[in-house]
Amino acid sequence: MTEGRHHPAAEAFDAIGADYETAFAGSRAHHASLERLLGQLAPHSRILDVGSGTGRPTARTLAAAGHEVLGVDVSAVMVDLASRRVPDATFRHADIREVPLEEAGFDAVCVYFSLLQMSRDDQRSLVRRLAGALRPGGRLVLATVPLDVEGVDAVFMGQEVRVTSFGPDGCRALVTGAGLTVTQEHDAVFTPAHPGAVPEPHLYLDCVREPV
Repeated sequence: MTEGRHHPAAEAFDAIGADYETAFAGSRAHHASLERLLGQLAPHSRILDVGSGTGRPTARTLAAAGHEVLGVDVSAVMVDLASRRVPDATFRHADIREVPLEEAGFDAVCVYFSLLQMSRDDQRSLVRRLAGALRPGGRLVLATVPLDVEGVDAVFMGQEVRVTSFGPDGCRALVTGAGLTVTQEHDAVFTPAHPGAVPEPHLYLDCVREPV
Protein backbone atom coordinates (compact mmCIF):
# COMPACT_ATOMS: atom_id res chain seq x y z
CA MET A 1 0.00 0.00 0.00
CA THR A 2 1.18 3.50 -0.75
CA GLU A 3 2.48 5.42 2.23
CA GLY A 4 0.90 8.69 3.29
CA ARG A 5 -1.59 10.87 1.47
CA HIS A 6 -3.22 10.03 -1.83
CA HIS A 7 -1.46 11.47 -4.83
CA PRO A 8 -3.72 12.72 -7.63
CA ALA A 9 -1.41 11.16 -10.22
CA ALA A 10 -1.84 7.61 -8.90
CA GLU A 11 -5.18 6.85 -10.53
CA ALA A 12 -4.18 8.41 -13.85
CA PHE A 13 -0.89 6.55 -14.13
CA ASP A 14 -2.39 3.27 -12.95
CA ALA A 15 -4.69 3.60 -15.96
CA ILE A 16 -1.96 4.69 -18.39
CA GLY A 17 0.43 1.91 -17.36
CA ALA A 18 2.71 0.53 -20.07
CA ASP A 19 1.32 2.93 -22.67
CA TYR A 20 3.42 5.69 -21.08
CA GLU A 21 6.65 3.90 -21.97
CA THR A 22 5.50 3.38 -25.54
CA ALA A 23 4.49 7.02 -25.92
CA PHE A 24 7.80 8.42 -24.68
CA ALA A 25 10.26 5.75 -25.82
CA GLY A 26 11.39 7.88 -28.75
CA SER A 27 12.60 10.81 -26.67
CA ARG A 28 16.19 11.32 -27.78
CA ALA A 29 16.58 14.14 -25.25
CA HIS A 30 15.78 11.78 -22.37
CA HIS A 31 18.33 9.22 -23.54
CA ALA A 32 20.92 11.96 -24.07
CA SER A 33 20.28 13.20 -20.55
CA LEU A 34 20.95 9.74 -19.15
CA GLU A 35 24.17 9.49 -21.15
CA ARG A 36 25.37 12.79 -19.71
CA LEU A 37 24.57 11.59 -16.21
CA LEU A 38 26.39 8.30 -16.74
CA GLY A 39 29.48 10.24 -17.75
CA GLN A 40 29.45 12.06 -14.39
CA LEU A 41 28.99 9.09 -12.06
CA ALA A 42 31.56 7.04 -10.21
CA PRO A 43 31.21 3.24 -10.48
CA HIS A 44 28.49 1.68 -8.35
CA SER A 45 26.79 4.98 -7.55
CA ARG A 46 23.59 5.01 -5.52
CA ILE A 47 20.75 6.67 -7.46
CA LEU A 48 17.20 7.69 -6.57
CA ASP A 49 14.72 7.69 -9.47
CA VAL A 50 11.70 9.82 -8.52
CA GLY A 51 8.56 8.84 -10.42
CA SER A 52 10.25 5.79 -11.87
CA GLY A 53 7.32 4.70 -14.05
CA THR A 54 7.87 1.44 -15.92
CA GLY A 55 11.58 1.54 -15.09
CA ARG A 56 12.53 2.18 -18.70
CA PRO A 57 14.57 3.92 -19.86
CA THR A 58 15.90 5.54 -16.67
CA ALA A 59 16.31 2.76 -14.11
CA ARG A 60 17.20 0.16 -16.73
CA THR A 61 19.93 2.33 -18.27
CA LEU A 62 21.48 3.18 -14.90
CA ALA A 63 21.23 -0.34 -13.46
CA ALA A 64 22.70 -1.84 -16.63
CA ALA A 65 25.73 0.42 -16.11
CA GLY A 66 26.31 -1.15 -12.70
CA HIS A 67 24.66 1.45 -10.47
CA GLU A 68 22.40 0.82 -7.48
CA VAL A 69 18.98 2.25 -8.33
CA LEU A 70 15.99 2.85 -6.08
CA GLY A 71 12.84 3.85 -7.95
CA VAL A 72 9.87 5.39 -6.14
CA ASP A 73 6.49 5.76 -7.80
CA VAL A 74 2.99 6.51 -6.53
CA SER A 75 1.40 4.19 -9.11
CA ALA A 76 1.12 0.56 -8.04
CA VAL A 77 0.75 -0.49 -11.67
CA MET A 78 3.97 1.29 -12.64
CA VAL A 79 5.89 -0.24 -9.73
CA ASP A 80 4.70 -3.73 -10.71
CA LEU A 81 5.74 -3.17 -14.32
CA ALA A 82 9.13 -1.76 -13.34
CA SER A 83 9.87 -4.58 -10.90
CA ARG A 84 9.34 -7.11 -13.66
CA ARG A 85 11.07 -5.19 -16.43
CA VAL A 86 14.13 -4.05 -14.47
CA PRO A 87 14.91 -6.78 -11.93
CA ASP A 88 18.36 -5.34 -11.23
CA ALA A 89 16.83 -2.22 -9.63
CA THR A 90 14.65 -1.83 -6.52
CA PHE A 91 11.22 -0.20 -6.74
CA ARG A 92 9.00 1.13 -3.98
CA HIS A 93 5.31 2.00 -4.16
CA ALA A 94 5.12 5.26 -2.23
CA ASP A 95 4.49 8.98 -2.39
CA ILE A 96 7.96 10.52 -2.53
CA ARG A 97 6.73 13.40 -0.39
CA GLU A 98 6.26 10.91 2.45
CA VAL A 99 9.48 8.91 2.03
CA PRO A 100 12.23 9.65 4.59
CA LEU A 101 15.42 10.61 2.76
CA GLU A 102 18.82 10.12 4.32
CA GLU A 103 20.99 13.23 4.29
CA ALA A 104 23.70 12.84 1.63
CA GLY A 105 22.49 9.29 0.99
CA PHE A 106 22.59 9.34 -2.83
CA ASP A 107 25.17 10.05 -5.51
CA ALA A 108 22.48 11.13 -7.97
CA VAL A 109 18.76 11.85 -8.13
CA CYS A 110 16.64 11.68 -11.29
CA VAL A 111 13.41 13.66 -11.52
CA TYR A 112 12.03 13.06 -15.01
CA PHE A 113 8.61 14.73 -15.44
CA SER A 114 7.46 13.63 -11.98
CA LEU A 115 6.59 17.01 -10.40
CA LEU A 116 3.85 18.16 -12.75
CA GLN A 117 0.93 17.05 -10.59
CA MET A 118 2.23 18.52 -7.34
CA SER A 119 1.52 22.01 -6.07
CA ARG A 120 4.26 24.59 -6.43
CA ASP A 121 4.85 24.55 -2.67
CA ASP A 122 5.20 20.76 -2.74
CA GLN A 123 7.59 20.98 -5.69
CA ARG A 124 9.80 23.48 -3.86
CA SER A 125 9.74 21.46 -0.65
CA LEU A 126 10.51 18.20 -2.42
CA VAL A 127 13.38 19.55 -4.50
CA ARG A 128 14.95 20.98 -1.33
CA ARG A 129 14.69 17.55 0.29
CA LEU A 130 16.11 15.85 -2.78
CA ALA A 131 19.03 18.28 -2.83
CA GLY A 132 19.73 17.46 0.80
CA ALA A 133 19.68 13.75 -0.04
CA LEU A 134 22.61 14.25 -2.43
CA ARG A 135 26.14 13.82 -1.23
CA PRO A 136 28.37 16.88 -1.84
CA GLY A 137 29.30 16.74 -5.51
CA GLY A 138 26.21 14.65 -6.25
CA ARG A 139 24.10 15.18 -9.36
CA LEU A 140 20.42 15.93 -9.83
CA VAL A 141 18.72 15.80 -13.20
CA LEU A 142 15.34 17.49 -13.48
CA ALA A 143 13.20 17.32 -16.60
CA THR A 144 9.85 19.03 -16.92
CA VAL A 145 7.43 20.83 -19.19
CA PRO A 146 8.44 24.47 -18.62
CA LEU A 147 5.06 26.19 -18.72
CA ASP A 148 3.84 28.86 -16.30
CA VAL A 149 0.64 27.07 -15.25
CA GLU A 150 -0.92 26.32 -11.89
CA GLY A 151 -3.76 23.91 -11.23
CA VAL A 152 -4.77 23.63 -14.89
CA ASP A 153 -7.13 20.77 -15.79
CA ALA A 154 -5.93 18.80 -18.80
CA VAL A 155 -6.29 15.45 -20.52
CA PHE A 156 -3.06 13.45 -20.71
CA MET A 157 -3.08 10.18 -22.63
CA GLY A 158 -6.83 9.92 -22.14
CA GLN A 159 -6.73 10.66 -18.41
CA GLU A 160 -7.91 13.79 -16.62
CA VAL A 161 -5.03 15.40 -14.73
CA ARG A 162 -4.34 18.70 -13.01
CA VAL A 163 -1.05 20.23 -14.06
CA THR A 164 1.18 22.70 -12.25
CA SER A 165 4.58 23.84 -13.50
CA PHE A 166 6.90 26.81 -13.79
CA GLY A 167 8.21 28.74 -16.77
CA PRO A 168 11.90 28.31 -17.62
CA ASP A 169 13.08 30.95 -15.13
CA GLY A 170 10.92 29.42 -12.42
CA CYS A 171 12.34 25.96 -13.14
CA ARG A 172 15.85 27.29 -12.71
CA ALA A 173 14.83 29.02 -9.49
CA LEU A 174 13.33 25.75 -8.26
CA VAL A 175 16.73 24.05 -8.27
CA THR A 176 18.95 27.01 -7.40
CA GLY A 177 16.63 27.83 -4.50
CA ALA A 178 17.35 24.33 -3.19
CA GLY A 179 21.08 25.11 -3.17
CA LEU A 180 21.95 23.38 -6.43
CA THR A 181 24.03 24.73 -9.30
CA VAL A 182 22.82 24.27 -12.88
CA THR A 183 25.72 22.91 -14.93
CA GLN A 184 23.90 22.32 -18.23
CA GLU A 185 20.51 23.15 -19.67
CA HIS A 186 18.88 21.54 -22.68
CA ASP A 187 15.62 22.35 -24.47
CA ALA A 188 13.69 19.93 -26.65
CA VAL A 189 10.31 19.57 -28.30
CA PHE A 190 8.80 16.09 -28.28
CA THR A 191 5.52 14.66 -29.53
CA PRO A 192 4.48 11.50 -27.64
CA ALA A 193 3.56 8.49 -29.77
CA HIS A 194 -0.07 8.52 -28.69
CA PRO A 195 -3.31 9.41 -30.49
CA GLY A 196 -4.11 13.10 -30.22
CA ALA A 197 -0.72 14.01 -28.77
CA VAL A 198 0.69 17.45 -29.53
CA PRO A 199 4.31 18.68 -29.42
CA GLU A 200 5.50 19.35 -25.86
CA PRO A 201 8.34 21.66 -24.80
CA HIS A 202 10.77 19.81 -22.54
CA LEU A 203 13.47 21.33 -20.35
CA TYR A 204 16.36 19.30 -18.90
CA LEU A 205 18.44 20.79 -16.09
CA ASP A 206 21.67 19.06 -15.06
CA CYS A 207 22.54 20.17 -11.53
CA VAL A 208 25.17 19.55 -8.87
CA ARG A 209 25.29 19.90 -5.12
CA GLU A 210 28.53 21.79 -4.76
CA PRO A 211 31.11 20.34 -2.36
CA VAL A 212 31.36 22.26 0.90
